Amino acid sequence: MSDFLALAGKRIVVTGVANKKSVAYHVGRRLAEAGAVPIFVVHTDERREQVRPLFPDRDVFTCDVEQEDEVARLAQQLGGAYPEIDGLVHSIAFADYSEGPKPFHETRKADFLQAIDVSCFSLISLANALRERFTRNASVVTISISTTTMAAENYGYMAPIKAALDSTVVFLAKSFSKEREVRFNAVRAGLLKTRSSAGIPGYLDSYLYGERATLRGRGVTTPEVADTVLFLLSERSSGINAQGLVVDAGMGVNYFDADIVRRVSESGE
Repeated sequence: MSDFLALAGKRIVVTGVANKKSVAYHVGRRLAEAGAVPIFVVHTDERREQVRPLFPDRDVFTCDVEQEDEVARLAQQLGGAYPEIDGLVHSIAFADYSEGPKPFHETRKADFLQAIDVSCFSLISLANALRERFTRNASVVTISISTTTMAAENYGYMAPIKAALDSTVVFLAKSFSKEREVRFNAVRAGLLKTRSSAGIPGYLDSYLYGERATLRGRGVTTPEVADTVLFLLSERSSGINAQGLVVDAGMGVNYFDADIVRRVSESGE
């Protein structure tokens, strides 16, 4: 990777690495290639032991973002090792699909509140905890979805939660602007091949349809999403704030593709 992004030496906290298919994994790898200093935060000690071999020369911290004391502890640990932080990648999401797909109106309150705590409020919590460590023009990037206004039944209550995340990006950008130039943006990714996505009921069928609906006939790749994250972390995107960048290979404009329409018409459905 060239030095166009000028990320060399930048200290970037990356949350949510689970395995080599994770968006956060590819972000971390790209950052390392660019000469940056990725600092990893994972959920549990067990996950830390799984991630360490992937990035053996990098620091890996643990934090259960549902626990306020752990977020505070993380801020102290990071402060001791890295007095200044140039960016944060929020790639954390959780929804309980163990009971399979169900009508949206049957969403359990406990499931909804846990998902919004982990997937949305954690961005607020981490940003606030690291506020004093952020450099003046630090960049915060979260991972959202390409659209939250399409009722994908199998995705269920996570779409409204991602909508809340998109709105949170705007309000954090405004709130932080009172004292510094920290930017907040979201990468709104199309359907991806990740292990967490595989846990969504019926995801494979949705992915195959989404892939067919892209303008190029190929789905978005995780490295493509990671590259967009790096752009938003860099000063090359300094004029972009409180935005959501859609990375879906044109899927969102192509649902009435002639071939797709023909296939549905011929099927008689």
